[in-house]
Amino acid sequence: MQTIGLIGGMSFESSAVYYRLINEMVRERLGGLASAELVMHSVNFEEIVSMQKAGDWTAAANRLGDVALNLQAGGANCVLICTNTMHLIADQVASRISVPLIHIIDETARSLKAASCKRPLLLATRYTMEHGFYADRMKTLGVDIMVPEAADRTTVHDIIFNELCAGKVVESSREKLMRIIERAHAKGADGIILGCTEICLILDPNRLPLPGFDTTAIHAKAAVDFSIGEEAIKETAAA
Repeated sequence: MQTIGLIGGMSFESSAVYYRLINEMVRERLGGLASAELVMHSVNFEEIVSMQKAGDWTAAANRLGDVALNLQAGGANCVLICTNTMHLIADQVASRISVPLIHIIDETARSLKAASCKRPLLLATRYTMEHGFYADRMKTLGVDIMVPEAADRTTVHDIIFNELCAGKVVESSREKLMRIIERAHAKGADGIILGCTEICLILDPNRLPLPGFDTTAIHAKAAVDFSIGEEAIKETAAA
């Protein structure tokens, strides 16, 4: 089993979901009391948010690059940045390490294409919806995404930072998100990307009017696939 390295804490609410999902998937595949080999460095999110607000992505890349390097030194055979937004500086982080960085956008694009989803709506932070890095990379991978209108982008961003990252799940906010989804459906969206790793706390991807793609679960599965591989699954099944 390969060791998974997690850059967490952005926010710790979703990092806890990563930890649970990865271990549940390993146990499901290998059976018994199997659990994942992993190391996590959970950063102070307040520090990262300050960099986001200041637009200091160079400082953010340096900070997470240092963390990734420490994870590698601690035995990680791959690294995940456990947040969509900070994939804005994923290439810079990846350049600091010699082990693979499992990219959340690439893995999500594979899931979208496998489901023949060509025009999904992206629900995420303002940085992810507006900075272009997400849409541009998706386009190179063959997927054209939609984003909500400006007012709806503000609503989604505020729900993420003011509520979900603080551990609050508010029913009225769920209803707001569902109305945003309905408007996108009317404009031709054929799927929903839960493009912030906290959105799975408030929206169930299996209970939406369109196919839902939970980036947290997709990313976690990719880590498990890397860690144990098909051969390990076959060997366990044959034992």
